[in-house]
Amino acid sequence: MIRSGAVHPPLARPSALALLLVVLIVNFALQPLTEPDFGWHLRTGLDVLHRGMPLPSVDPYSHTMPDWPWVEHAWLTDVLIAKIYSSFGALGVIVMFGAITISAWLFGAAVSSAGVLSRLLACVLSLWVALPFLGARTQLVTLLGLALLSWMLKRWHEGNGWVQWWIPPLFLLWANLHGGFLAGLLYLLLVVATTTIVGWLSDQRIVNMGPLHEPVFGWKEVKRLALLTAVSAGLTLVNPYGWRLYEEIVDSLSNRFMLETLQEWQPLSMAGLAGRSYALYLAGLGITMALWYRRIQPVRWVVGAVFLALSFRHMRNIPFFLIVSLPFCAEVLSEAWERFRRRWPSDEAATQRGCLAATVVLALMLWWLGPEHLHRIALSGTSPAEYFKETSYPIEAVQWIQANQDQAGQRLYNDYGYGGFLLWWLPDTKIFIDGRMPAWRSGERAILRDYMALTGPDPDLRILTKYSVDWALVRRQTPLEEGLAGDVAWRRVYDDHKAAIYRLKATMQAF
Repeated sequence: MIRSGAVHPPLARPSALALLLVVLIVNFALQPLTEPDFGWHLRTGLDVLHRGMPLPSVDPYSHTMPDWPWVEHAWLTDVLIAKIYSSFGALGVIVMFGAITISAWLFGAAVSSAGVLSRLLACVLSLWVALPFLGARTQLVTLLGLALLSWMLKRWHEGNGWVQWWIPPLFLLWANLHGGFLAGLLYLLLVVATTTIVGWLSDQRIVNMGPLHEPVFGWKEVKRLALLTAVSAGLTLVNPYGWRLYEEIVDSLSNRFMLETLQEWQPLSMAGLAGRSYALYLAGLGITMALWYRRIQPVRWVVGAVFLALSFRHMRNIPFFLIVSLPFCAEVLSEAWERFRRRWPSDEAATQRGCLAATVVLALMLWWLGPEHLHRIALSGTSPAEYFKETSYPIEAVQWIQANQDQAGQRLYNDYGYGGFLLWWLPDTKIFIDGRMPAWRSGERAILRDYMALTGPDPDLRILTKYSVDWALVRRQTPLEEGLAGDVAWRRVYDDHKAAIYRLKATMQAF
């Protein structure tokens, strides 16, 4: 048996304001191709399309860890990226990830009982906080999976029992699209465990829960959901790597050096814009819920609390909580609107005038903000090389290498943030390090640890010798660039305002 509570009233009827909110959502969701890892995802997908299965058993893209048994947990997403890129270019990829983002937030908000405008406004606020995490990031596939999963459970609660049979196929697909499917399994386990505990406490009369303000599965549905969770977990093993997929994920998540070094794996911090925006969102949501949210929703509370704790542990997990918290945000906005209407009652004409004023203000804001952003999107999608000249990526140095292949060496050093970019623009060049490799280690080779020793305040240039590096693409005005400039064994062959290229003199041919 399924119990449910009251439904929130809508904020207002759909109108031109709703349409403009949708436009703002689209504006946030479309982002240029600046994600550092995009290049290696694209390269992987293109290689799979051109060469076919099976996937490579060891790393084909670096000269530093060529024997590493690489597990690409987003291989199917890579293939989709490559297919879209081959057919529609970079603009097609931008639209693809924009559509994934929009779908994730709309499905996440659809779990709410609030009205259309409340949901759309909640999406706008949440996406504004999520901006540092948007773009061509494969993690967005997991956000969509999480939103779809929560929406499926809601539909099941509402009496659409057929939707439950789509949960296992969702995980079968999800496990091949992105390794974040573990977040979905965690979500299901939390729902099963919390519902079981709540039901047992209520049946034993230990706690009087009273009327719940959320739908809760009865014992029959809980047992079926537990079975579906087990089947879904089993189906995640149907992937090109089998158990190795789990081993790779666990190995990465347990690598302390990586977790302590990379910014996205750091605990929540107010040092950057992403942390401050998220803190502001949490403060607003927390205060309004404390003032107005008088609902007994144990399952939603537990799920929200766990994903909130995960976001505190790692900045990378912030988007998960943003998706999970969308129903809270939408319902608080709906409650705020109802309180406003009760405090300052007005007739329908006054309400319509207020909506019209809000629509005009939003339209003016979009007109002011939109053109420049849309121009950047169009330039990134149609002329990416020109677009990258406006960024910190070394497109000028890459173009020089393309025109001067005879001056390139055999074993490249590149900065961490350049790795994926180089695999996109210089596909025949083996790189030193990229976003796949932080947790990779074999014998004396721990690539991230060696990279940090090489790029610290006092660069250890012996690392270059360790990996037989004979040319280097480095950012300007960094300790490593200064170290190479002052070392008689190296010669600078190119430089611009972003990057410089150095060659080991002993390996250079006469120009």
